[in-house]
Amino acid sequence: MGDSLEMLGSEASMATETGIKSDFCLEIDPPLRETVATAEDWRRALDKVVPAVVVLRTTACRAFDTESAGASYATGFIVDKRRGIILTNRHVVKPGPVVAEATFVNREEIPIYPVYRDPVHDFGFFSYDPSAVQFLSYEEIPLAPEAASVGLEIRVVGNDSGEKVSILAGTIARLDRDAPHYKKDGYNDFNTFYMQAASGTKGGSSGSPVIDWQGRAVALNAGSKTSSASAFFLPLQRYGPEYPVGDNERVRHDSWALSFLQKSIDLCTDKPKAVHIPRGTLQMTFVHKGFDEIRRLGLRTGTEQVVRHASPPGETGMLVVDSVVPRGPADQQLESGDVLVRVNGTVLTQFLNLENLIDDGVGQIVELEIERGGQPLTVNVSVQDLHSITPDHFLEVSGAIIHPLSYQQARNFRFPCGLAYVADPGYMLFRAGVPRHAIIKKVANEDISCLADLVSVLSKLSRGARVPLEYMSHTDRHRKKSVLVTIDRHEWYAPPQLYTRNDSTGLWDGKPAIELAAVSPPIGINGLPISQNIPLCHHDTDPMHEFRGVTDTAATMGASSGDGYQNDFGSEAKKQRVEDDSSDGTVANASLYGSELKSDDAMETDNTVLRDYEGATAFSANASLAERAIEPALVMFEVNIKNFLKFGCRSGFWLCG
Repeated sequence: MGDSLEMLGSEASMATETGIKSDFCLEIDPPLRETVATAEDWRRALDKVVPAVVVLRTTACRAFDTESAGASYATGFIVDKRRGIILTNRHVVKPGPVVAEATFVNREEIPIYPVYRDPVHDFGFFSYDPSAVQFLSYEEIPLAPEAASVGLEIRVVGNDSGEKVSILAGTIARLDRDAPHYKKDGYNDFNTFYMQAASGTKGGSSGSPVIDWQGRAVALNAGSKTSSASAFFLPLQRYGPEYPVGDNERVRHDSWALSFLQKSIDLCTDKPKAVHIPRGTLQMTFVHKGFDEIRRLGLRTGTEQVVRHASPPGETGMLVVDSVVPRGPADQQLESGDVLVRVNGTVLTQFLNLENLIDDGVGQIVELEIERGGQPLTVNVSVQDLHSITPDHFLEVSGAIIHPLSYQQARNFRFPCGLAYVADPGYMLFRAGVPRHAIIKKVANEDISCLADLVSVLSKLSRGARVPLEYMSHTDRHRKKSVLVTIDRHEWYAPPQLYTRNDSTGLWDGKPAIELAAVSPPIGINGLPISQNIPLCHHDTDPMHEFRGVTDTAATMGASSGDGYQNDFGSEAKKQRVEDDSSDGTVANASLYGSELKSDDAMETDNTVLRDYEGATAFSANASLAERAIEPALVMFEVNIKNFLKFGCRSGFWLCG
């Protein structure tokens, strides 16, 4: 469970969630290092760092995955001046469409574009044109994850509380804090340790560099606790591990993920190229627990001795399975409480080593040796490409945003990845009562297992059709709910669009989700499409009005008469519908066409008939078969209760006759 007082630092308005997290690791921290930095050392370091720190103003254009639409301020810093790369948090870069700009300390503003956001860990990169910064001299900030240690004096430089530049002092207190839990239905980091310090960061400081007295970034600020001065930093070890180059030679990259990005930019000649950073997953969450607690889970004494002997000095615990995503690679093989002993024959007790092995083994089989209740087991699990279960496209229909369920939300909700997930209900789904975070299971009695199934069903439905929709919610996951949805869009909504992320440009490319020819036109009262029943305007009218048939008809009905229900749905309209139903389409059309040269009285009479016909057409197009059969038998009674008249009350009731 998460701490109710933990929050992401990029937005001061970020909502907090309930729950308490009080687990603490038992690791004996290394001894404090003697601080040798002077005030002059810090002044020189800050003079170099501050110009490379930028204020990020981001606008999420659409709700997507764990993030809602909206604007926020955050922080980033330059990690590659020549190539124009800014490092910040994943919840700042956003998983969905975003428009962003960076403001330097001299108030120069430049547009920036997202080039990578990690699916799990809280880091991402923006790109910018270095030539756009014309009046500021600055240098990139080097990364030094190996410098982080307990007792290290640090400074957090960033847009804390929207103050453009704030410099907060602190001392690193822990290197092994559990990843903070921010929200039950939002973004959370996992399978990693965090650092903790009492620096007192607040909203706007997400993405700030945590620097030492030499001006090196030792960590990345990510979140904080509102009830205290505690701040949480993402370690940079994942960005700067050592990789073997030869038999005896090793070289350290300035950043693991950054190195892939830099290589991709260097290989580009005429246009940008999408960055592919290898990331693997077993679709399960581990937690690090102390040996005493693991013994209560059934860890054997012999296994503990083997692990302690094979681990680095000071190791205090092991990795334990916390949760497994349904239908993932590890589903039905691993369970909560399983203690991880070896991976491919090697004892692993740290997140970093496990993640390195999984990222290097995408598409391969890994052998996991575990203990479950004191019984040793060996399972083989395939490593899945993490990017394959990270959504990079979405469907927009009537303001609703629907996309495949991401790994992040699948882990939160305990649903399989890839289901049709409602990131924003928009007009159509909100009107039907479908909430945000819903999982669509059926539409028009057809099963929906992915977004492609939903698009296929929508392509068969005519505009104005009312169909049943079945969905599930993570708050009531064991019960399915059904609602009636009207396939409709108002004048301000475009036809359904399918947007796909283009990592080369940082933009989202859109295309029609449904071919116009594939959509069946609304059905009129005589069984023919509305466009074939009767023209809704004169022959010289713009054809677009004919395509908008139902909406234009509704507007005509609303303006027909001040009598409201009586004129539109009263006895005269019912009589007109009965007469129209009893005649064929040819007679109806002929009676309404008539001669174009008529008197004013004749034209007014024909207009009245036309309005009644259009009202019946719109009602029939939007009504189900049961409604069309039952509606003529409905009678409205207005009852005045005399006992209430003295209080000025009047009641009206709908009764079936």
